[in-house]
Amino acid sequence: MIYWDHNAAAPVRAEVGALLAKAFTGGGFGNASSVHGGGREARGRLDAARAKVARVLGCEPKEICFTASGSEADALALLGAYAARPVKERRRVVGSTVEHPALLGALTQLEREGAQVVRLAPGPDGRVPLESLLEALTPDTALCSLMWANNETGVLQPVAEAARACRQRGILFHTDAVQAAGKVPLTLREVDADLLSLSAHKFGGPQGAGVLVVRKGVDVRALTPGHQEGGRRGGTQNVPYAEALALALELAANDQAAVAERVGALRDGFEQQVLARLSGVTVNGAGAPRVPNTSNLRFDGVEGEALLMALDLEGIHVSSGAACASGTLSPSHVLRAMGLSPAQARGSLRFSLGPTTTDAEVSRVVEALCTHVPRVRALEAPGSSA
Repeated sequence: MIYWDHNAAAPVRAEVGALLAKAFTGGGFGNASSVHGGGREARGRLDAARAKVARVLGCEPKEICFTASGSEADALALLGAYAARPVKERRRVVGSTVEHPALLGALTQLEREGAQVVRLAPGPDGRVPLESLLEALTPDTALCSLMWANNETGVLQPVAEAARACRQRGILFHTDAVQAAGKVPLTLREVDADLLSLSAHKFGGPQGAGVLVVRKGVDVRALTPGHQEGGRRGGTQNVPYAEALALALELAANDQAAVAERVGALRDGFEQQVLARLSGVTVNGAGAPRVPNTSNLRFDGVEGEALLMALDLEGIHVSSGAACASGTLSPSHVLRAMGLSPAQARGSLRFSLGPTTTDAEVSRVVEALCTHVPRVRALEAPGSSA
């Protein structure tokens, strides 16, 4: 099997798997809110995980709020911060049309609750023009959210500049950094955000664990009431998953520079070979800075799902877009926002490489594409008897 769908879910790192196995079989199952010895032991482990995440991200432990996913972290950031906003006359929220479906859903909910939501469109390269964002930051803006890296194209947004502009105007800034972790340097020094979301299974941790960074002085109203996580998220904390997320984040941060250099070279070589050997292929987002592991290719005259299935039969796992949108026949909202037609969007596939990707895998995927793209085109050509 060749697994090139790391943006959907990265394999759990061996060290993280070993930690989880020990946690679930070693007897440390106390509730971190209990006052007895078992509870205190669990609380100590949770505190250590929180401190490790904070150390990697360059913030304080009390600014770390563990969640069950990046989607929950996004929702808590937008809905919770907006509900707790101190300046009630600020009702404007700024986002973009290329955000993850979880964040787009939160924007829609805010709109139902009376917020004035502005959704900024990207340019043809998938990057939101900074000028458009700055113009949208009016005095009545309460909150701005812009993803660090796009999950489908890998395009990096101008989040550092956006965060700086928001801070100068007294506007809260949130970034969905789920696809940036482990791929680019990621700390609160690079992007001075008020709120930042992460998800463990994008960088070698388990599925079902996330983080929302809530900087000092920023208030969020809990979506689930309770005293846990500083009153920001009720419910018994998942100590083993918090530990696993912290370890995976630490390992990913330590490896980031070396992995980015190696995987970036593999991704670039893959694109160069495909473009040289196949006609009618375009790299979506090629004109913008991207994370090093992601390639979104548009194949003219090809139905992406047919090509995806042909690759799958050869044991090559790629994606036609966001995993959260799988099962829908609708073309990618990200590619449509970039100006692609429905047919062009449906003719695109995402190839997201990982730390274990090899030159041999690149060669095999290129050969498979050179075999199947012409076949799929022939079957779908006008007048085909298929």
